[in-house]
Amino acid sequence: MKKLFIILSATLLVACNSSKEKNKVDENTSKEMISENNKEKINDTVPYEDSVMLLGKANRKGFQMDAFKDWFNAGYEGYNVDSETVEKLKPLLKDVEITVFMGTWCEDSQRETPHFYKILDEANFDESKLTLITVSDEKTTPQGFEDGKNITNVPTLIFYKNDKELGRIVEYPIESLEKDMLAILSGKDYKHAYAE
Repeated sequence: MKKLFIILSATLLVACNSSKEKNKVDENTSKEMISENNKEKINDTVPYEDSVMLLGKANRKGFQMDAFKDWFNAGYEGYNVDSETVEKLKPLLKDVEITVFMGTWCEDSQRETPHFYKILDEANFDESKLTLITVSDEKTTPQGFEDGKNITNVPTLIFYKNDKELGRIVEYPIESLEKDMLAILSGKDYKHAYAE
């Protein structure tokens, strides 16, 4: 009987300690979840027709989701970059920030966005200076990222230097993405497809 009492006491002691350890883990997990919830959502999807669309802030990883990777990877791999123009772009991109508004549901966005990423890769662009906003077919986001940006068509690629807009490419390039970017970043008189 004494042995049974000792075994039972030891079991309870171990069970209480593991419960305390479990609570510590749960507290840490809760803190991680809270801090995760304070961060902006990235690559959020919502239902769209027979599939989904990205909506809100996104990044390149979002394009590797099943719903998007076929068109993104094919567009990226299949694009032949104008290397000569990209060499001219490299120094001009150094102090530039870029915001891209695109729709994963939009054929123009599906065509131009992978090409744009390939150009940026060839130019060794610092991707931390790129903001990708994915919009609904009404060109909106739940967070209102498009407010005040005059987003009428997608994709819209906006180039900034010192928080001042240098120019934008809207829906499709006039000459080519590389040459349009060069025109904008070198200060030439550039008008996008919908400029008045």
